[in-house]
Amino acid sequence: MKTRIAIRLALFMAVVLSVASATEIPYGTRVTVRLGNRLSSATAHSGQTFDATVARDVVVNGKTVVKAGSPARGKVTYAKSSGRLHKPGVVTIRLTSVDGNRVTSTAVSAKGKGHAKSNVTKIGGGAAAGALIGGLAGGGKGALIGAGAGTAAGTGVAAATGKEEAVMSSESVRVFTITSGKPRK
Repeated sequence: MKTRIAIRLALFMAVVLSVASATEIPYGTRVTVRLGNRLSSATAHSGQTFDATVARDVVVNGKTVVKAGSPARGKVTYAKSSGRLHKPGVVTIRLTSVDGNRVTSTAVSAKGKGHAKSNVTKIGGGAAAGALIGGLAGGGKGALIGAGAGTAAGTGVAAATGKEEAVMSSESVRVFTITSGKPRK
């Protein structure tokens, strides 16, 4: 009987000590992580989780609360694939845990390159090439017809090659600010 009570008391003390030793990361603390896998707006979806590693010690009031190399996890909160001729892809992520402690954080986003410059080059280049060839083959009227055909061809090339996805590379470093917990003292 005394042995059972002693075991229960020891288990209770172990739980209390483990809860007391868990360090809460204060509100406003910056956490730098290195992503463990590639995230792309083409394949990511909201709710998808990702693994990361703390890249730098997290120090609060001169005390290291999380060591570099500790595990971190997060989730994708928004992902939109790129359109063909407009609207580049976007992917947004947040941290959900750092070193086993549940956290909430600011969002970090990546956006694909804009389409405008690439599209203008492809469509404008197609129109100019078409006008040149049409002008050489059929004069002024040929140039007009060639410009229209070149524009159509350039638009087709832009549509076929125009997706500009947002990518967060594996091993890339991202900085989050913790928005849960008590404010720093």
